[in-house]
Amino acid sequence: MTPQATDVHVNPADEIIRLGPLAIRFLIAGDQASGSVAIFELTVPAAQRLTAPAHSHDHYEETAYGLEGVLTWTVDGKRIDVGPGQALCIPRGAVHRFDNGGDRDVKALCVISPAAIGPEFFREAAAVINTAAGGPPDHVKMAEVMRRHGLTPAP
Repeated sequence: MTPQATDVHVNPADEIIRLGPLAIRFLIAGDQASGSVAIFELTVPAAQRLTAPAHSHDHYEETAYGLEGVLTWTVDGKRIDVGPGQALCIPRGAVHRFDNGGDRDVKALCVISPAAIGPEFFREAAAVINTAAGGPPDHVKMAEVMRRHGLTPAP
């Protein structure tokens, strides 16, 4: 069924999902784009290392576009800095992760195509990370959430 013009909204998500110190805000979820794309804003505080494990996904590409600060991605073992105005496309199957090793907060726009994951994944991951109260998250539970949403944790 094709969405009607009255179903179209600007930035339909007011929710900010907090994964420990990280913040995710969906701008377009898959159900608003017939599953073709999901777009979210990612905020990573200064000097923050990602607590979730490196992972890959076989069903979609992920593109990160730098808005503020520099986010260091590691893709298949290669470190790549993405700053304002730069974009990185992470191909299907590539093992990746990111960290903010800088002294300023990072803001990036992330595009998932097709929209194989959405806010539900981040809400479930946030529950695991936030339960750890600043300590390391339960890696078994995190891996279960990741696999349920089509992400494969790296060994």
